[in-house]
Amino acid sequence: MRGGTSGRRRLWRWRSNPLRRLEDIVEAWIVLTVWLIILVGGALTGLVTVHAADESFARQRAERHSVHAVVVTDVPRTITKTWVTGEPVLATVRWTAPDGTARTGQTLVESSQKAGTWIMVWQDDDGRLTPGPTRGTAATAESALLGLVAASALAGFSAGAGALARSWLDRRRLDQWGREWNLIGPRWGHKTG
Repeated sequence: MRGGTSGRRRLWRWRSNPLRRLEDIVEAWIVLTVWLIILVGGALTGLVTVHAADESFARQRAERHSVHAVVVTDVPRTITKTWVTGEPVLATVRWTAPDGTARTGQTLVESSQKAGTWIMVWQDDDGRLTPGPTRGTAATAESALLGLVAASALAGFSAGAGALARSWLDRRRLDQWGREWNLIGPRWGHKTG
């Protein structure tokens, strides 16, 4: 029997009731709308964001090409206070652009590279150095994360807007109760009989 009574308690705003006010009906519709936006809108927003991110990563893979480059100058080792590290450092490299011209620029390479060492760099269709495209599992994980963030942002915005609307309704109810109490309250102080 408990399941039936708790279900009735949850849906009390939808039933006919002499104590139900217009604000109660409006609040019930606000709660329903917020949950629909969170569930349906969040799912759609997440899917659209994942699709857009996948297209962006596919465009990166199509526009960026790997090319061999040669390190122009020796790259010093990076030294911290306690040991020598292999962290990447900026170095000057030379490569051939898609139009056949030789280009020179700076990119991150492993420390302690000697001049003349061949490395792999990425360039766009214009021959400018770019980071490598996001591929495979990293692209999938990043797309999923972006979709989750977009869906969460929509859910947070919707819940916040619903909370503001319910707060406004609560203030309105309190004002109505205050006015009604001012009318009825003085009558309660008199002795009867």
